[in-house]
Amino acid sequence: MGFLPQGTDTDLNINITKINTISSKSYRMKIADEKIVGSIDELEAIAQACYKILNTERYQYAIYSWNYGIELQDLFGKSVPYVYSELPRRISEALLQDDRIQSVDDFELSYNKGNVLAKFTVKTNLGNIEMDKEVNII
Repeated sequence: MGFLPQGTDTDLNINITKINTISSKSYRMKIADEKIVGSIDELEAIAQACYKILNTERYQYAIYSWNYGIELQDLFGKSVPYVYSELPRRISEALLQDDRIQSVDDFELSYNKGNVLAKFTVKTNLGNIEMDKEVNII
């Protein structure tokens, strides 16, 4: 015997935590057509959220918190080596504000005619997204 705990029900401390997963369902932006049509969910919704974050200048719009968006305006006029060192950090910091994003990796940077192009992988809880962001520096 002695296999069962002895005592009363009040002696047991049991904490049950229920985790609710919030849907990532959002409206679908058709960027080229400048329309909003239908809805999207999961990885496609995360990719669209990344697009929106990387195309919203941080601190510029009162409707967004100061944690939303990216700081790119001050890169205009800076040297290519400086932009190469700053851009991956700024992209990562901006995207990692979204708790669905685990990391931003595999940066490839290139320069062409006044523009720096960053290609990178966004690793999420639902899969990976290949993205790029171009910044005009002159």
